[in-house]
Amino acid sequence: MYLLGFINNLFQGWDGFILLVIVLLLFGAKRLPELARGLGSAINEFNKAKDDVHRQITQAPETPAALPTPAVPASASAEPVADRAHPELNPKP
Repeated sequence: MYLLGFINNLFQGWDGFILLVIVLLLFGAKRLPELARGLGSAINEFNKAKDDVHRQITQAPETPAALPTPAVPASASAEPVADRAHPELNPKP
């Protein structure tokens, strides 16, 4: 939308004509269609990336599949092991 307004304002006076002549002199008539195609494909890639990011942000996050619970080794007991390094942290029986 802003681009169309910029192009419209650019080509109302002599500024647009002078800019077009300078571009034509710099790149030549044969290279202008190639440059336009490259610019068009770059704009399309940018719009695809923008839409992909917008879709990822607005889309509800998918719930991950239920993760398996890690298996507890048989040697582990249900009772906590007393901390021998810090006896003040252990409750007295």
